[in-house]
Amino acid sequence: MDYQQEVLVGKVCELYDEISSLENLNPSKHINTLFTQLVLTCTSPCPIDVTKLCKRVQEIRSKLIRLCGKAEGLLESHFSTFIASHDNPLNHISLFPYYSNYLKLSHLEFNMLIKHCNQVPTKVAFVGSGPLPLSSIILASYHLRSTCFHNYDIDPLANSKALNLVSSDPDLSKRMFFHTADVMDVSNGLKEYEVVFLAALVGMEKKEKTQAIDHLAKHMAPGAILLLRSANGARAFLYPVIEPCDLQGFDVLSVFHPTDEVINSVIIARKC
Repeated sequence: MDYQQEVLVGKVCELYDEISSLENLNPSKHINTLFTQLVLTCTSPCPIDVTKLCKRVQEIRSKLIRLCGKAEGLLESHFSTFIASHDNPLNHISLFPYYSNYLKLSHLEFNMLIKHCNQVPTKVAFVGSGPLPLSSIILASYHLRSTCFHNYDIDPLANSKALNLVSSDPDLSKRMFFHTADVMDVSNGLKEYEVVFLAALVGMEKKEKTQAIDHLAKHMAPGAILLLRSANGARAFLYPVIEPCDLQGFDVLSVFHPTDEVINSVIIARKC
């Protein structure tokens, strides 16, 4: 490692030590400050290949991804409840602190999608939608305005909270549906979707992620589009990494790695 990489890894490990010693990851000023520092560290322009790091740092990375996933879930759950407490919740969706990132990411994904779709999809699935399904909401509100979104999450409480956000909206309440299921238990239903979005936090370990992708490859309709989120460089301390070679059964169409404040890379592929 060069000096810049050593400094970055040292800072990430220091933040991991502090985050992992906390009693809980419930949203607070201190928690938010720590994770903001972590995100800023991991989005700095420092080229690094996390697969070449020593075993100790690899183990820290694996644990850190899980901590980030847990903290993200708690943050989304907190803000979902807060936003739903307002009249017309969708008018207050921008209260979520990372809303602008989701706007950018959703716009990017839509632009990638329309390059490879012959027509606007009528029915899409979002796997791992969570209690605050911002991607589905933004795509349905601004980009895919006639498309039906079927949101899958393993947690019934997450789906209940998500439904509370859209149930009072005259448009999205008719186009957004929520299913409590593990995607690994969904088979024939996947053939109905022209596009499947796979959230970054579905499969926190590489093996889990590739198992989900293999399942989608087995059950999605031929020619359907898979759009999934990955991570590149130091951002891989925050999210699992998927490489194009991991998408067996798909033709990879495009890969995008962000260089701004957006964290997730985006891969779009077509089912063979």
